[in-house]
Amino acid sequence: MKGFGRVLTAMVTPFTEGGEVAYEKAASLARFLVENGSDGVVVAGTTGESPVLTKEEKERLFAVVKEAITGRGTVIAGTGSNNTAATIELTRIAEKVGVDGVMLVTPYYNKPSQEGLYQHFKAVAQETSLPIILYNVPGRTSVNMLPETVARLAELNNIVAVKEASKNLDQVAEIRKNTPPDFLIYSGDDSLTLPMLAVGGDGVISVASHVAGKLIKEMIDSYLAGKTEKAKEIHLRLYPLFKVLFITTNPVPVKAAVKLLGIDVGPPRLPLVAASSHEVEAVRRVMEQLHLLS
Repeated sequence: MKGFGRVLTAMVTPFTEGGEVAYEKAASLARFLVENGSDGVVVAGTTGESPVLTKEEKERLFAVVKEAITGRGTVIAGTGSNNTAATIELTRIAEKVGVDGVMLVTPYYNKPSQEGLYQHFKAVAQETSLPIILYNVPGRTSVNMLPETVARLAELNNIVAVKEASKNLDQVAEIRKNTPPDFLIYSGDDSLTLPMLAVGGDGVISVASHVAGKLIKEMIDSYLAGKTEKAKEIHLRLYPLFKVLFITTNPVPVKAAVKLLGIDVGPPRLPLVAASSHEVEAVRRVMEQLHLLS
């Protein structure tokens, strides 16, 4: 598949105990991910705690991660926000850094209409030559970008993909039916990756790939090779992991999971707080059952 790859990890942002961005740990984590099943990473997305990162922190993160995995994995910069002008500004910054593409979330809180969504994304697309992944996550934004809006946007040259996290397979099927074959559809929910492949999806922008990237890659490759029983087996094996990583607000559980692997990415920033001992133990049990802990 041309483009960004099948498995992209929505990478957490490492912080120090004092709350500063740990840039060297971000570089190290990105290298670990591309060595363990990921074709690339999304930096400063939802899982990267984008709402609490400054513009300057995001720019440095883009640069550090790009330098760390150049030639080994793609780097997608999360530059979307609910402010069109600010989204354009950060997208231009990401382009100067040299990332491989940007991911733009649907504007949150201000609840635009479908026409407002179209005009927002069109305005950004006109100001960059980078390929754009749209990101539809109504559970976070309170607005659902409809398939017909995605299809309209797919007519623009540099809007090349969507991360679809509406949990609606009918919506995914409609997007696939009404967009060009080379328009990429990524699952935004690990537990729906396999079902989405069946209706025309291309891959996943994953949280669970922090700790199970090779298995997720094997699941997708097996399905595409016609080994559907093998793909189903891996999906069902990983299903408890997909669920436990969302027992509380993402990225709280996955930060705990990564720490259990021996990679300390620090706590989240306020207003999020670290996983409770009960939540950590729930994550640990599942990881042990899957033999993910040495």
